[in-house]
Amino acid sequence: MATLLPGVTARRVPTERLTVNVLEVTGRTGTPVLFVHGNVSSSLFWQETMLALPSSFRPLALDLRGFGDTDPEPVDATRGLGDYAEDLAALVTALDLAPVHLVGWSMGGGVLLRYLLDRPSAAASLTLVNPVSPYGFGGTHGVDGRLSDPAGAGSGAGTANPEFVRRLAEGDTGADSPLSPRQVLLAHYVKPPCVPEHLDMLVESMLSTRTGDDHYPGTSSAAVAWPGFAPGDRGVLNTMAPTHFRIPDLSTVDPKPPLLWIRGTDDVIVSDTSLYDLAHLGSIGAVPGWPGEETCPPQPMLAQTRAVLGTYGSYREVAIPDSGHSPHLDQPAAFRAALIDQLTSARR
Repeated sequence: MATLLPGVTARRVPTERLTVNVLEVTGRTGTPVLFVHGNVSSSLFWQETMLALPSSFRPLALDLRGFGDTDPEPVDATRGLGDYAEDLAALVTALDLAPVHLVGWSMGGGVLLRYLLDRPSAAASLTLVNPVSPYGFGGTHGVDGRLSDPAGAGSGAGTANPEFVRRLAEGDTGADSPLSPRQVLLAHYVKPPCVPEHLDMLVESMLSTRTGDDHYPGTSSAAVAWPGFAPGDRGVLNTMAPTHFRIPDLSTVDPKPPLLWIRGTDDVIVSDTSLYDLAHLGSIGAVPGWPGEETCPPQPMLAQTRAVLGTYGSYREVAIPDSGHSPHLDQPAAFRAALIDQLTSARR
């Protein structure tokens, strides 16, 4: 099927680290805006947003390694999201984009936080869209991201549902199971009953995710603590394990480009009651053996993000009602208004 919308083109850009697939809007020049996608997706998720930006902006979107048409280089999870952030930096250098406006969704938001710590002067602004907590995904509690278990039990690749991974690897485009990529998108990426335009294209984007130990979900290791597994050192989900990815303080960033946090109020993925946090699922009886609130409380993802962004100083939070994990898909008008306001304000 055709995956590029009219007006969007793709090219592969060699960098010092790998060759990166990049989407652009035909004929656009001006102020560059670079979009970074989240997990189990690709640059294709940004096409409608790119086309909707004012003509004074030059929208671009990249595929991260192991997604879309970028080289499927292995992911070293012990670096947290460092591999992705350095790939992003290499692309910015190769295309001479700095300072560039950066927009990162979900895992891509975590990539931008890592990028911000290392290269703040290369960012004209940052927009975080439903970003992963600065303390990673799973295995922590409290607004200060304390580990519930020193090994990070309950986070990393072991949290992936094997049936979803199988269907992803086999290229399932159907709707016969709640664990098919299509149904996961409709139930969890957007707020039901939203059915995004170009749904088939978005499913194809999800299916471009490489699977396996070096990619999605990655490797896992045994743990003594519930639920019996801990993060491995390879692959996508382990990059966001709290033993590998932790950004507790942004106060030292200098300079501090304008920062905007956009989130859907009904997100079930990045939430203080996330349906992907095993501790929360255990607390509601969905996963057996949960040891209880004192040992393994749910992760307050939003509260953690708010606390860490507070160390940055000035930032804005925009909560979009009736929206899930992907406000750019289920509430595009509200999302674009917030984003364009951020871009135009930062340019003044």
